Parts: sequence; C-alpha cells; structure tokens
Amino acid sequence: MQMRKLGKTGPDVSALGLGAMGMSGMYGPSDRAESLATIHAALDAGIDLIDTGDFYGMGHNEMLIGEALKGVARDRVVVSVKFGAQRGPDGAFLGFDGRPAAVKTACAYSLQRLGLDHIDVYRPARLDPSVPIEDTVGAIAELVQAGYVRHIGLSEVGAATIRRAAAVHPIVDLQIEYALISRGVEDAILAVTRELGIAITAYGVLSRGLISGHAANITTPSDFRSHSPRFQGDNLKKNLALAEVLRAEAAKLGLTPAQAAIAWVLAKGEDIVPLVGARRRDRLAEALGALDRPLTPDEVAALERAVPRDAAAGDRYPAVQMAMLDSERR
Repeated sequence: MQMRKLGKTGPDVSALGLGAMGMSGMYGPSDRAESLATIHAALDAGIDLIDTGDFYGMGHNEMLIGEALKGVARDRVVVSVKFGAQRGPDGAFLGFDGRPAAVKTACAYSLQRLGLDHIDVYRPARLDPSVPIEDTVGAIAELVQAGYVRHIGLSEVGAATIRRAAAVHPIVDLQIEYALISRGVEDAILAVTRELGIAITAYGVLSRGLISGHAANITTPSDFRSHSPRFQGDNLKKNLALAEVLRAEAAKLGLTPAQAAIAWVLAKGEDIVPLVGARRRDRLAEALGALDRPLTPDEVAALERAVPRDAAAGDRYPAVQMAMLDSERR
C-alpha cells in the first residue's frame, strides 16, 4: 500500500482511506455482513485510515466499526471521527454543538461505541457559529493532553478558521469535499493548508456516486442524496451527461470512471488522501485499482478539459446545509 502523511505533525496513512458513512443508512439500506466484510477487506489490502462520524446512523457506524476492529491490533488502524452534528429521534439534523463540554461528552461516547481507548484524529464536523473555533479546538487539545485523542483535524471550514484553529494546536488535516466537479477548495483553502502543513482528506471524490459510473435511481427517502440539488430533475440529467463524458475519457486511460475520478484526486498532491465510501467489496476492489494507474500531468489536464471545474449543475448540498459550510463563505 502506498502511504501518505497527514500533515507535518500527523501519522503516515494509506494513500486511500475508507469512508464508512454509507454503511449506516445514509445512502439507503446497507448490508451489515457485507459492511463488515468490506472493512476487513480494506484492512487486508493495507488501508489503515477509517473515517466515521458519531452522527452516522446516530452511533450505529461507530458500533459497526468497533465490531469490525475487534481483534485487530490497535496500531494497524487510524480511526478518524467527526463530532458535533446534532440529530433528533426522527433522524433530523438539528444543528451543531462545538461547546467544550459537548466536545468531551461526545468523545467519551465515541470511545465507548468504538471500543477504543483513544481516537487517532478527532474533528468537529462543522463550525459551530456560536462557539469560537479556539474554544472547540482548545477542548480537543485537552483531550490530546489527557491521551484520549492523538491528533486534531477540521472539516469544511474556510481559510480564516483554519488559521485560527492552527494557532491553538497543530492541525493534521482538513476533511473537505474535493472531486472533479467539486473544486472550491482550490480557490484559497488549499493554499492555506499547504502553507501551514495541513493535509487534505478528500471526501465525495465520486460525488456520492454521481460520477462513478454506478449512479442509480434514488427512491429511498432516507438516502440523503434524494434531497441533494445535484440529484434533482434537470440537474441530474446534466450531471449524468457529464458522467458519460468522464466514462469516455476514463476508457482512453484504461480505467473505469470511478478509478479515473479517484486517480485524479490522488494526482492533485501528495498531501491529499481520498476517502472512498465503498460499502461493498467489489466497489472497494475497483477503487483500489486507481492506485495501480497513476495519472500523468497531461492525463490530469485531459480529464479537467473533459469535466470542467464549474460544469456540475446544482450545489453539493441543499441551501440550508450550504449555509452551514464555513468553507463556502467568501
């Protein structure tokens, strides 16, 4: 397995990470046995970075990962956890809580569900607008000092917030959406993370299946893509047409569309680690194939000509969620 470093102060991790969100109903029903088998297959392939959130399935995802990791040597895996998203009994998202006491409570519950004595990378899922980022990061820093957390990460925050957070404690990575059709990170954020020695863990590299070549009709209300602007009406038609363009370009490279999309992110810098949200072993195997076919600069440019930066129709989240993204503020 190829390795990359999470920032100047973080651990070495596999060049691909496994994003486990889809194993807990966020993309509709999932198969528990296949999910566990996929996590084990990822570990067997050398993937050691597993990303989750305490709000994925309201704790279900952490318990699933905890079950999968039983008997696995602790130093074989880097577990990354997002916290702070608040959810009601009906699954509705209620906002974000970055208060220091809430940070420590969330960490305690995550450790219990995961069955671990520490979390490798702990990060607020979003910026809580009512709590200074210094207070949230300061609380995580106290968890680091106490041994419950090893490293601090961030998620979907902008350049100014990154600087403020890094002034409190070293930040190892920023988790943010980065894909051929989601490239806002290139405006200002990437320059700041590179200046400060912070890695990018890129999620949504397949745009939630939109450009993977496996897009299907979404009929399950619990699948959050059913509310995503990019999966609605004419937007979906336009975006699927983009996916077909990518399919043609990928074929020229001897790759599937998913492999080309992942390889493109891998080629954007050694400080970027794509997270693949495979829920099945066959999808995982396909994603791993991207590591075997690194792209040349000319091939990267060809993909970008075929799928231009602003070609996607629709925002990546509904308006109410876009408003919560510090990373989207100009």
